Amino acid sequence: MKESRTNTDWVSDAPTPAQLKEFFAQMERGKITKERLQAFLRGGVEISDMLRDWEKFYLETFGIKVDLSGLNVPPHKKGFDRLIVVILGITPQKIYDKCKDLFPCWKWTDKSLDEIVTSDRTAKDGTYAVWFKDVVEADEKLKNLSANDLKKKEISGITLEERLLYELKLFQETEEHLDISSWTLCAGSRCDDGYAPDVYWNCGKLKVNWYHSGHRYAHLRSRQAVS
Repeated sequence: MKESRTNTDWVSDAPTPAQLKEFFAQMERGKITKERLQAFLRGGVEISDMLRDWEKFYLETFGIKVDLSGLNVPPHKKGFDRLIVVILGITPQKIYDKCKDLFPCWKWTDKSLDEIVTSDRTAKDGTYAVWFKDVVEADEKLKNLSANDLKKKEISGITLEERLLYELKLFQETEEHLDISSWTLCAGSRCDDGYAPDVYWNCGKLKVNWYHSGHRYAHLRSRQAVS
């Protein structure tokens, strides 16, 4: 049985040089909130604080009041410091529509994403949490690996829902965006034709596109999930 971490435990692993660089860059731009600075200074973030932050996010962003105090959060893994919480009933199209309310967006299809995208993890049956690396660009270590390659290697990739929520959460915190130079391959999701969605920021807008699940490129990289 997988050991779970309670929401009173702490994430206290030392930040990586890349994370420190990004943190101080955001401080210089005035994008670090008082809460994030306090968490950094005390050497860790209490998971219960993270969950309360997500409660605030869903209320302010979607108008949805949720209680996450009893949520079972997966054990923290060193280097994976960004917690994403996907609440019951939230779908890729709902998240995309909210993104579109806040900043320019484009997607490759006129159809609802809910109709054509399926994911390895969904909140259809209940709220869940998952960890990712807290970095702007998709994982350099996963470059030149297709969605099919990742599946063969049993590397769990980010879903479209998780990637769009990550975008919204970062924008709420910093008014900035993910994947300025890279494209996140949402290897945990598939379109109805078997292709894998990808998400990136380009020409002043968030773009949701797709790639063949066997294609691999240096700029097309997934984000590993810890769940």
